[in-house]
Amino acid sequence: MANSIVEWYNGKSVFVTGGSGFMGKVLIEKLLFSCTGIKEIYVLMRSKKGKSPETRIQEMWKLPMFKRLRESQPGAIKKVIPVIGDLNTEGLGLSPHDLNLLVTNANVVFHCGATLKLEASLKDAIEQNTAGTARVIDVSKKIKNLYVFVYYSTAFCSADIDVFEEKVYDCRDNPRDVIEVSRWMKNDALDPVTKSIIAPHPNTYTYSKRLAEKLVADELENMKVCIIRPSVVTPAVKEPLPGWVDSLNGPMGLLVGAGKGVIRSMHVKAENRAQTVPVDIAINATIVIAQRIGSTTEKLKEVPVYNLTQDEVVPYTMGEILDIGRRIVYENPFEMQIWYPDGDIRSSRLIHNIYCIFLHWLPAYFIDFLLFLFRYKTFMVRLQRKIHDGLELLQFFTVRQWVFRSSNFLALSKSMTDEENKTFPMDFKAVPVEEYLTTAVLGARQYLMKEDLSTIPRCRTKQKILYVVHKIFVYGVYLLLIWMLVSTIPHLKVMFDAAGSYAHKLPIVGTLITK
Repeated sequence: MANSIVEWYNGKSVFVTGGSGFMGKVLIEKLLFSCTGIKEIYVLMRSKKGKSPETRIQEMWKLPMFKRLRESQPGAIKKVIPVIGDLNTEGLGLSPHDLNLLVTNANVVFHCGATLKLEASLKDAIEQNTAGTARVIDVSKKIKNLYVFVYYSTAFCSADIDVFEEKVYDCRDNPRDVIEVSRWMKNDALDPVTKSIIAPHPNTYTYSKRLAEKLVADELENMKVCIIRPSVVTPAVKEPLPGWVDSLNGPMGLLVGAGKGVIRSMHVKAENRAQTVPVDIAINATIVIAQRIGSTTEKLKEVPVYNLTQDEVVPYTMGEILDIGRRIVYENPFEMQIWYPDGDIRSSRLIHNIYCIFLHWLPAYFIDFLLFLFRYKTFMVRLQRKIHDGLELLQFFTVRQWVFRSSNFLALSKSMTDEENKTFPMDFKAVPVEEYLTTAVLGARQYLMKEDLSTIPRCRTKQKILYVVHKIFVYGVYLLLIWMLVSTIPHLKVMFDAAGSYAHKLPIVGTLITK
């Protein structure tokens, strides 16, 4: 049976921004592996850490995620062509030669590039996410044979909306006005007023992405555009490798931190629904969406929008995910655990802060004290400060109930043939949740932390030792608190003395106390 999606990409060239990121690399690999007739993939890339774009692509090709491609199509890497530039430079910093390559040859634009830093200054976020998008749009409008412009936004740019539909929402601010203001105002002038400018958004990331959506939507009369909003992107279900992940952003950083015993309390409402999408499902949807929009002959009346999340298919709560994940991490512990990984979530901010004192800060100071005694470099308190700041930024997302509508996204697989669904699967139910989370944990262990799976038995033994140490520390703290209370409150001392006298009179207990 014919695969119209694969056939559509035959002979076409695509332009990708953000191609060196987590999703960008998976997109490139999938296009090369499944759409073998694709002509070229132009990737916007700059030199980094003294390495040229060509060298970076060669190093990318050596990653485990490209293994199946290296074996099945050894020459596929030749189709990946770097165009030197970046989002922060006018005209994307493209040379006349590279600009001409895109204008003449590109047919599809996948704009995935962005800064994901929640703590970014308003100036930086606008420059890269909003102004950067404007620059990609300006270049794309020059392309002679452009079929579709695909913009990667985020499902969490909906801070002011209770139910986020698959449509473009108006912005209070004009994106191009904000770009101009951020250009001439310095950070020391912008920073004090940032909160009032971005309100009700919790950070500059979601605000800048929302503005960028408006920029894209405004180009509907000039070219075919669509917006894709992934929710929290998680490791791959199957492709390019089960559990593939190479970014600590989002949930994987929390998973590793909790698994190492560093993060042991989070301010989260357990009853809130989790909103996630595995990276391979998101990329399969992206490729299909570009084909669907790019192949239509009718003029679009409105901007197609797709919210990528599992909630309407496989709903589960934050608490349910944590309970399953905790069991899996206990069975497959990480190396170099700092403390026993007994983390939990708290719905009360006050209770969470109290737990942080005893489970984050006191152990951090205790470990640094031991390192100081043995003349090692201290680091735990410094690390804990970074974790504390990161958790503060995430709290807006973890205590709010997010509701998304995903009918456009879910309709994709229903409109595809069996062969197309086999090539570009988007079935959330294909793998049980517990099996998937096990794959995700092992993927984080192998690909993020570079920890061989053969060390798991040894790590389990160490984890048991840490459990004993943890219990001794916890009960030691309790005893210390009791002693302090008894020492400072006379009535408590009388009560404990009376309890001790009574215990002496008990047959078995009295004998043990006497001995």
